[in-house]
Amino acid sequence: MDAVRVALLREVLAGTEWPVATRRFAGTLRGSVVSHGGGLLLVGTQDYEPWHLAAHLVDEAAWSGTPELSPTLVRHAARASDPAHLAVGLGRLSAARRGETLLVVSPAAPGAGLLERVHDARRAGATVLALDAGDRDLTALAHESLTVPEDTDLDLDTVQHLVSAAVGENRLPAPRGRRFRDRLSRLADQLTEPPPARW
Repeated sequence: MDAVRVALLREVLAGTEWPVATRRFAGTLRGSVVSHGGGLLLVGTQDYEPWHLAAHLVDEAAWSGTPELSPTLVRHAARASDPAHLAVGLGRLSAARRGETLLVVSPAAPGAGLLERVHDARRAGATVLALDAGDRDLTALAHESLTVPEDTDLDLDTVQHLVSAAVGENRLPAPRGRRFRDRLSRLADQLTEPPPARW
């Protein structure tokens, strides 16, 4: 990633609340997962599965030396014939317990079925975080949420990149850690590359 792309990304973010908001949300996510040690469940909606965020969180877990950040992707249409890491269905939310963290990514209304399962997970003691477009019911269920309104300069996919980049920031210093400029360069690369076929 060259300095021009980094400068462009910084220009887009300059003067906005996004760097602070995404770092705050990422800090809550990281703190919840690391302090509880129960694992991270990641789920989207019936029409949107957060494959890209799952892949980036796996990378962050490896780069930061924090395996707890590697999520279990919970899928609406999981099949027993899928590879093990893609075969986790919504029933996993019903089994969520105290110490686990559930991150819900919802670009639109999540639907009553998903909300019911999220409510059950919260009632069982799981920490619920939401990255969404402002659904009131989901926001009410979440312990912490980051809303990406439709009229903002950034879209939900870009904010997911910012969150995933920020979630690994608070870790061991160099040489194991990566400098923020390196992380910003990697993020700019991710934002300008074509999306992966499937995680």
